[in-house]
Amino acid sequence: MAEENDSSQEKTEEATPRKLEKAREDGQVARSKELTTTILLITGTLALMASGAFLGRKLMLVFEESMTLERETLFDPVSMLTHMGHAIFEASLGLAPLFLALMVAAFVGPISLGGWLVSTKALAPKLNRMDPIAGLKRMFSIKSVVELLKAVGKVGIILLVAVLMLKALRSQLLGLASEALGPAIIHALWLAAISALVLAASTILIAVVDVPFQIWDHAKKLRMSMQDIKDEYKDTEGKPEVKSRVRQLQREMAERRMMSDVPEADVVITNPTHFSVALKYNPETMETPVMVAKGADNIALKIREIANAHGVEIVEAPALARSIFHTTEIGDTVPAGLYVAVAQVLAYVFQLRSHKQGQGDRPQKPRNVQIPPNLRYD
Repeated sequence: MAEENDSSQEKTEEATPRKLEKAREDGQVARSKELTTTILLITGTLALMASGAFLGRKLMLVFEESMTLERETLFDPVSMLTHMGHAIFEASLGLAPLFLALMVAAFVGPISLGGWLVSTKALAPKLNRMDPIAGLKRMFSIKSVVELLKAVGKVGIILLVAVLMLKALRSQLLGLASEALGPAIIHALWLAAISALVLAASTILIAVVDVPFQIWDHAKKLRMSMQDIKDEYKDTEGKPEVKSRVRQLQREMAERRMMSDVPEADVVITNPTHFSVALKYNPETMETPVMVAKGADNIALKIREIANAHGVEIVEAPALARSIFHTTEIGDTVPAGLYVAVAQVLAYVFQLRSHKQGQGDRPQKPRNVQIPPNLRYD
């Protein structure tokens, strides 16, 4: 038994949808810092290449204006503050495209894996992180080893790509010395931008390895034992005795609502002891009769008692009572095959009502009400 209990506690099962939802509410989703870093580096490099000319013009304007100040401006604090504010504005305007691109990348990067998530629980302090023993376990865990390998891999890959880039661009770099100053500066900037883009793109290799690992590690942390799944099912669906009690209360409430409609019925049809069904029909507002209550045994007896107490006519028609009981739900109209039989009973009830008011002779109770063979429940 001990072995069975131990094995049942092994977390070998995939997380259930409820466990995944709860983990997401707690801020636990798969995230890859390497993917975010890669997106930031590539986006920043591309944005700098695209807006480099604009940024250069703005910085050149700031440099020129800062180097050509009038003597009066130098000795006027207000003018210097105005000049400095203008320089900051021009520099910020030049850097705006780059900052905007980085802002978008910083937003898109984290949600690329795991999706959009806002959770205050993830920001709450956790005292267990201050446990030195738990800290040592994290230092020597598989994830720490993977992080170390990623760091070594990043340095190795970037170093390798840098060496290959230097070899590929060696002739161009040496040729800069023979170019004129202006073209050489532009050429050098272009070579630097291409090199930065290639180095940034090299981190894609790290992200390709890190993303599957983060997904696997996240799924591993959320694994459940069979006991966890059973406990979750009990919490979600409720314990059997609680569910049974809830169903009992629901039945009692439904019976009370049903019984409250019996006084409004036009007739109660019985068989006469085991089944009772109460029908209501208003020719002016209803196309077909509707069953407002039904019951068997004790409930059938209760329906008859309420009907007697409120003067609702009770008609014994065993075959019709059984047929309506088995084919019709509360609130539904009677089946079309029973229209003729029900019409006979209702006609008797309405004629009897008129007779009690002094209009017409006393009608005869319907006998041998015909029920279609497919609707009979003998």
